[in-house]
Amino acid sequence: MAGEGEEALAAFVALHGAALRASGVPALYWESLSRKLRGEVFDAGDYFGIMQVEEVDEEEEVDEEMEEQFKKKPNPGNGPCFKVIVTNENGLQASNPNSVFLVDHAWTFRAAHARQQLRHVPGLLHRMAGLMGIPFHGEVPDEGSIQQVLQEMWKYNQTYQLSQGTAEEKVPVWYIMDEFGSRIQHSDQPSFAAAPLFYVPQQIAYTILWPLRDLETGDEVTRDYAHGETDRLIRKCVLLPWVPSEELDVSCFTPEPPDEHYQAILAENKEKLPIAINPPVYAKDKVFKVFTDIQQVLNNLTHPRFVFTDNEGEADILYNFSHFKDYRKLSEERPEVMVNQFPCENLLTVKDCLASIARRAGGPDGPRWLPRTFNLQTELPQFISYFQQRDRRGEDNHWICKPWNLARSLDTHITNNLNSIIRHRESSPKVVCKYIEEPVLFEREDVGAVKFDVRYVVLLRSARPLRLYSYDVFWLRFSNRAFSLDDLDDYEKHFTVMNYAPGVTLKQVHCEDFIPLFEKQYPEYPWTMVQASIFKAFAELFQVASSKPAPLGICDYPSSRAIYAIDLMLKWDTSRDGKRIMQPQILEVNFNPDCDRACQYHPTFFNDVFSTLFLDETDNCHVTCIV
Repeated sequence: MAGEGEEALAAFVALHGAALRASGVPALYWESLSRKLRGEVFDAGDYFGIMQVEEVDEEEEVDEEMEEQFKKKPNPGNGPCFKVIVTNENGLQASNPNSVFLVDHAWTFRAAHARQQLRHVPGLLHRMAGLMGIPFHGEVPDEGSIQQVLQEMWKYNQTYQLSQGTAEEKVPVWYIMDEFGSRIQHSDQPSFAAAPLFYVPQQIAYTILWPLRDLETGDEVTRDYAHGETDRLIRKCVLLPWVPSEELDVSCFTPEPPDEHYQAILAENKEKLPIAINPPVYAKDKVFKVFTDIQQVLNNLTHPRFVFTDNEGEADILYNFSHFKDYRKLSEERPEVMVNQFPCENLLTVKDCLASIARRAGGPDGPRWLPRTFNLQTELPQFISYFQQRDRRGEDNHWICKPWNLARSLDTHITNNLNSIIRHRESSPKVVCKYIEEPVLFEREDVGAVKFDVRYVVLLRSARPLRLYSYDVFWLRFSNRAFSLDDLDDYEKHFTVMNYAPGVTLKQVHCEDFIPLFEKQYPEYPWTMVQASIFKAFAELFQVASSKPAPLGICDYPSSRAIYAIDLMLKWDTSRDGKRIMQPQILEVNFNPDCDRACQYHPTFFNDVFSTLFLDETDNCHVTCIV
């Protein structure tokens, strides 16, 4: 028997040891934890009880100190106040290997699916409303109660992320512990620690609860809701959902980060900068050997001055899909080889870096062509201060939370709920951008006035001197439902990326057809004028991106070339002289974009791209010089 137990423990540690160590679960508890997980032993009821704390009648005499403590209790929800206490007559010893407990999860979900689940999963709304102290008496889910749960749930949600799988599977998972776990209150000096554990054999997650010190009968079970945060101001911000305070006395000023910030990003990306080289000179009739792993290039590049090679070592041009890292080696050994990437181009393509460098153009608020953006990891107090100021002035406070580095609108959420934004910071690194509350809309005959975005492909020939072109065709994406500033989780109303959503209509309009339709809807705004303001924004963006030496800006490596896709929307704004204008809003810059549609409708696309970038021949190409 002992041998079997040892084998089971060894197998458990092999699967879960890394996660347990990362969560700080002491090894003392692992054997007992393994046993409880295998046998699904939920024995917390033998040790703990939930106690309802009565509201104190104002007329009753009460100890002032107790009243202060009571006021500070951040009981989640609006309902009665609960706390969890030790009920076992022998108390609880932290040194006892069995003092570790499983907490079940009452609801596990991804944020985008929460409303649908509350509508359709039998009994879920009833249970959540009860757990959160929200009155719900009907049998049939009603939108008012659902909305209340969606607002309140951010005081209860916990999160974890799967480390393996597709991009969709890596989107953070949120969960709410059962009634026992959800009633454990916050304390700055907690008596317990808690952490989620994904138990691989059952493919299910539990919360692990263990004591941080010995407890006696009647002692309260608490945990630190801001576990791991040591900075006092950040703790205050993180705890706002449960411990509301007066307005933060913090400036919302967000200057550009210091140079060390960019040095750290370079180190983290393991990118090695090139040495200085002279720009290579090639014979006028040279035929270039291209090494690429991009199928669209292999299928569509037919220009006679480019041939493909399978041998990377003999290539003149490396046109790779994945990120190139060792520019130093390339510059030392093969400086004449051209590459389809720039060192430090992540300053454009990663959302928090884009917001940082853009401040060079528009000061701390950023330029007019970028929505006001905060990095939630480093600028949380400034964001909360800005949100509260807008709230006080009665200004629109809809925001969009985006991961730094995921595409296709994955894990992207629109909300006007401050608690939700604060909590989203826990799941993965995010920026929060002002949501465009007054977008320029496009009238679709079938559905009404919808949001749309525009994608331009830009070609960066060199960073210094700056030489930037735009491909003459742009692409459009449309929402499928008429726009209004409600139903914020209605994907087809608020998002335009439809080509990855299963069973969703994808509306396609070619730019040549779009322009006359747009000008008919907005006769005072000819597209040439709109496009001029778009190109002006692109020029400013690339000017600031290349204005400082690497790693503070894009590296001016003479053998680098690149194409990027820039996604943008138009919003209504007022010019400095009081005129109503369409202001471009750059949403993101994409590295190595999917050019499938470009090749499908414009077979010369890659011939034009390669001629412009590698031959400096633009005469017969569908490109426009921006800078």
